[in-house]
Amino acid sequence: MDWDPEVEELKRRQELARAMGGPENVERQHKAGRLTVRERIERLLDRDSFHETGALAGVAKYEGETLASIRPANFVMGTGRIDGRRVVVGGDDFTVRGGANDASIGGKQGYSERMARELRLPIVRLVDGTGGGGSVKTYEIAGRTYVPGNPSWDVIAASMSEIPVLAAALGPVAGLGAARVACSHFSVMVRGIAQVFVAGPPVVERAFGTPIDKESLGGWKIQVEAGAVDNVVDSEDEAFEQIRRVLGYLPRNVWEMPPRATPADDPRRREPELLSIIPRNRRRPYDARKLVSHVVDRGSFLEIGAKYGPSLVAGLARLDGYPVGVMANDPMHSGGALTADGSEKMTRMVDLCDTFHLPVVNFVDNPGFLIGTQAEKAGTIRKGVRALQAVYQASVPWITIIVRRVFGVAGAGHANVQALNLRYAWPSGDWGSLPLEGGIEAAYKRELEAAPDRAALLKEIEARLNVYRSPFRTAEAFNIEEIIDPRDTRPLLTDWIALAYDNEATRLGPKTRGMRP
Repeated sequence: MDWDPEVEELKRRQELARAMGGPENVERQHKAGRLTVRERIERLLDRDSFHETGALAGVAKYEGETLASIRPANFVMGTGRIDGRRVVVGGDDFTVRGGANDASIGGKQGYSERMARELRLPIVRLVDGTGGGGSVKTYEIAGRTYVPGNPSWDVIAASMSEIPVLAAALGPVAGLGAARVACSHFSVMVRGIAQVFVAGPPVVERAFGTPIDKESLGGWKIQVEAGAVDNVVDSEDEAFEQIRRVLGYLPRNVWEMPPRATPADDPRRREPELLSIIPRNRRRPYDARKLVSHVVDRGSFLEIGAKYGPSLVAGLARLDGYPVGVMANDPMHSGGALTADGSEKMTRMVDLCDTFHLPVVNFVDNPGFLIGTQAEKAGTIRKGVRALQAVYQASVPWITIIVRRVFGVAGAGHANVQALNLRYAWPSGDWGSLPLEGGIEAAYKRELEAAPDRAALLKEIEARLNVYRSPFRTAEAFNIEEIIDPRDTRPLLTDWIALAYDNEATRLGPKTRGMRP
């Protein structure tokens, strides 16, 4: 006698699991413009690569010894491949109790986190609902209340320093679901169908007595500008594409180096536009993203967090196929000054690169920390020195390209200047303790107040000091190591990057300071 009956029963139960919350709930999910969790996993992963774990978990009803029906667990998980590389993926099933804890089974969600960490594989979270946070209905089910304890948070926290963690908000995401989105190395949400909040509209309305809709409370505009979510896209397929792209820059874990792509761009390319991209008029801005694109491999720059802390551009790119982290001050916003938000963005970017052995290229045009009453109220100096701490704690290879201004405490944090401090300056370099514009008024205050013609004296002092402003005078004192033709930037970087990878490969494993979300 063989085991055919049991195998047939196994197949039947697997079919019941694939039915999720039933046809009506699946149709409701589609009418809301959202894919089901199984459709999402299918579109994210390489074709036919998903191997599910825990498909049979659910709340079963029996008639005698025969299974009459089963409500599947509302979390689907397993392993699969993205561009041939193995990952763990876990997604909430909104068709079963709206993805809430009421329908979770035996810690499947926590198991996915532990599986990823112990197998040293990246994890992708597809979050849709409370993501395991539960509702007050659990009181009736359990017959008691409970002291909150975020499930598997010890594993989640440790994973941030060991494996890539990526998250997509794909519906209304609240409570623990929102925390799972935020506690990641990269997060993305879909415009119009995803909202992220600590507590949803009914709870907020009860607390404050004012009606509010989901979009007004936690829509994309709020969350990407607040930095709670990194990027926003227009469709779920675009979200999956961004996740695939980000993973392409990262290693499977911190015990490996990031994968090199086949080079598709001339490493010796010299872009003529770099010679004129920085205006001679120091008050005029320029396109920082265009500058970056002229230096890195064509089409390789993926910006992260564009709407948050916009005076700093940050993202991932490639040099001769090697992944790198990129930062650049953006003079289009706050003159490129480092703001409170920009400082947090910088901290997170540096931590990401240091954790996953990504060399950093920093294009500097920094007039200092943003000044003024609002900047002080935002805690700019506290957040700013945290960013400087991240720079000095990082041990990953680092190279600085000074394209224009370097001033003040913030400017001094362009690299660990007590280390080798590998850096190059363009002839447009302009640096010092304070910019002359504004600095003269502070340094020569008494003379200006006593002058019969204040404007004339101001102009005279500025002309006198401008003589010393030439970056070549700084090079004479070896206070800047090299001044280069801007068109030589890419050839220098592509020559450096292979050595940077060779050196960083000797320091594999977790860094002494873990990643901060």
